[in-house]
Amino acid sequence: MKKRNLFPLAIAAAAALACSAALADINVGVTVSATGPAASLGIPEKNTIALMPRTIAGEKVNYIVLDDASDTTTAVNNTRKLISESKVDIILGSSTTPNSLAMIDVAAEAQTPMISMAASARIVEPMDAKKKWVFKTPQNDIMMSTAIVDHMAASGVKTVAFIGFSDAYGEGWHQEFSKAAAAKNLQIVANERYARTDTSVTGQVLKMISAKADAVLIAGSGTPAALPQKTLKERGYTGKIYQTHGVANADFLRVGGKDVEGTLLPSGPVLVAAQLPDSHPVKKSAMAYVEAYEAAHGKGSVSTFGAHGWDAGALMTAAVPAALKKAKPGTPEFRAALRDALEQIKEVPGAHGIFTMSPDDHLGLDNRARVMVKIENGTWKYQP
Repeated sequence: MKKRNLFPLAIAAAAALACSAALADINVGVTVSATGPAASLGIPEKNTIALMPRTIAGEKVNYIVLDDASDTTTAVNNTRKLISESKVDIILGSSTTPNSLAMIDVAAEAQTPMISMAASARIVEPMDAKKKWVFKTPQNDIMMSTAIVDHMAASGVKTVAFIGFSDAYGEGWHQEFSKAAAAKNLQIVANERYARTDTSVTGQVLKMISAKADAVLIAGSGTPAALPQKTLKERGYTGKIYQTHGVANADFLRVGGKDVEGTLLPSGPVLVAAQLPDSHPVKKSAMAYVEAYEAAHGKGSVSTFGAHGWDAGALMTAAVPAALKKAKPGTPEFRAALRDALEQIKEVPGAHGIFTMSPDDHLGLDNRARVMVKIENGTWKYQP
């Protein structure tokens, strides 16, 4: 009788051990915009997740990847689902600024660290009780705005027409670009907006052309950023055209075609990694990503957006060992320790730059994370 009772006890013990082992895994929740208007950002990010380490410091890492379809509400729902159902230790995502901003409340409420792959400084600034849980990998708008303004001033540009997305990305860029332009005495003579899903911007473009600006800055991302430029060309605009680092992928080149020839933009070093001098501090770490991604997806397939995902993985990988010294995965203590470890990262090399975080800086990049690039013959050309 006693022996028969031992069998169910053994099963229960084995189940408990299995459950304990599962809870010891590090669970990473990912939401990216793999479909919808921002798909050209989210697809390479999703592809990059597959290249991330499956073990860190001896612990198994599980990635739960969801598509938010470039939709803010879906991004929030995905975040809630990953936290409540998958019990993730960290959130990576999303691809766009509006989605990432909407996710902050959920991550902060659950006290789960989040690393965004979207650009706006508003995601991590100004620092407060909620944003202390949030980090990001893309360069801030002001860093890239300054690079554009410096290039404009050196090229003799005096007046600029601005057109950007009618959301947080466009507004953030206008705010930061205006500051940088004022510092160099550049005059913004037109300020227009359009939606990511718009199919025509003729009215906005006619206003910009009538302003007779020396240059135009288009503050968009992915393939929707090609629309204003194609319309400008159709209407005969011959001035300089600048884009943001939000267009640095092959899909933009494909959609823009001949109309984007000569475009100038700031970018992370990864976009032109092979063209950088060997002395560039980011060349080695940028090439590591390029080689890994192209080995999986073919030569020329790499994009800066996937590299933002790679850098999120690099930050997580650097922080996990320190967090493991304080707590086990799957616990509130581990999530808090992981947040603290992310904040203390120093000189971690990524595909876009070298990251050094602090309590007041949850981006951690400096000017080593930017270069100027020109589109020539349908490809990216480094501008020393």
